[in-house]
Amino acid sequence: MSSAATRTTGQEHLWSVDDHLEDILTTVRPLEPIELQLLDAQGCVLLEDVTVPVSLPPFDNSSMDGYAVRVADVAGASEEFPAVLTVVGDVAAGQADQPHVGPGQAARIMTGAPLPPGAEAVVPVEWTDGGLGEGPVSRMRAHSTSPEGSSGQVHVHRPAEARAHVRAKGSDVKAGDRALEAGTVLGPPQIGLLAAIGRGTVRVRPRPRVVVLSTGSELVQPDEELGTGQIYDSNSFALCAAARDAGAIAYRVGAVADDAETLRSTVEDQLVRADLMVTTGGVSVGAYDVVKEALSSVGDEDEEGGGIDFRTLAMQPGKPQGFGSIGPDHIPLLALPGNPVSSYVSFELFVRPAIRALMGLPDVHRPRIRAKLSADKALTSPKGRRQFLRGTYADGTVTPVGGAGSHLVAALAHADALIVVPEQDTSVEPGAEVEVVVLG
Repeated sequence: MSSAATRTTGQEHLWSVDDHLEDILTTVRPLEPIELQLLDAQGCVLLEDVTVPVSLPPFDNSSMDGYAVRVADVAGASEEFPAVLTVVGDVAAGQADQPHVGPGQAARIMTGAPLPPGAEAVVPVEWTDGGLGEGPVSRMRAHSTSPEGSSGQVHVHRPAEARAHVRAKGSDVKAGDRALEAGTVLGPPQIGLLAAIGRGTVRVRPRPRVVVLSTGSELVQPDEELGTGQIYDSNSFALCAAARDAGAIAYRVGAVADDAETLRSTVEDQLVRADLMVTTGGVSVGAYDVVKEALSSVGDEDEEGGGIDFRTLAMQPGKPQGFGSIGPDHIPLLALPGNPVSSYVSFELFVRPAIRALMGLPDVHRPRIRAKLSADKALTSPKGRRQFLRGTYADGTVTPVGGAGSHLVAALAHADALIVVPEQDTSVEPGAEVEVVVLG
């Protein structure tokens, strides 16, 4: 951590948002690589380029259910004067032995089946009588009920150009092509591609395990009855969901009462399953803000680079913050304020980038754009603090949602952006261009 950091003392060092974030990203290191089975690798970051060992598709195959034919044999075919071909057999997907299609012949072929030797094109079954000797049909008869369909004659009512309805070998990707680049986050399509080219395992950085813990004796779990002076614990749910949205495997710990020893014991118990710990609440200056008291004596504070620093940031909301590492494995810990908006804004600015850094992603930040401010009146901001206001963004315009209060969780639920008011600005007029952090 930065040498400018100060642990909880009587001396207050005012941190900028940028310096605090830089300290976090300088400390957090990507997780060690691991080889995982494909489904276990979903959401992980690919660590190496993947080269295609076999072309896709690996052979010329039919894109339709129909008949494999020679082009010359169906030239000029029509319903009035159909081409009459001898059916020499079936070609099904996965079939090893294939009939040879010679002059005046056709092979009944299924979608995905290899184009048999001698054939040059596929005519869809709808262009034929399906071997019934009548008019055009809409589908093939099932082989199990009409095995005779693989023999006899078929009337073809339309001509076909060479390679019609044939998917060429390597038309998707060719052997030797780069299928995926290092740094790719593996989602369902990427997992499917890896399976399609025969990769059963892949080398990745694992998804970080993030433990989210809220503090406060006033907190009650949802579905329980509220007592006097109590509120529901929303922060741990919001932050746990946000951690998962960022790509982590998140574990939510039930709210811990304002007791330093209980909190210390809970944090130490959770270290075994954490690559990153996030606490919310208890970092201000009140007599019952016990996070400082508890975490100041957890783990490795006497080891080089260890301990938790509690800081005052030049921002609103989110002025009180804590950051450091705990335990023998130096697990990073971010201590966030307890007000819901302060907590969530702090997550977006500091925790989300830390999660992305653990994943080894090159770009850890939310997109930032410039937008025109749409508001009924000027926005005000305290001098010397960078303010982050909730807003909605659409078509180059951003509109504030709710007020500046750090408890306005309902307004937060309707926001998809943060409006940034720089430290030097105390007022922003409607119509002005502002910086916007895009959340959605």
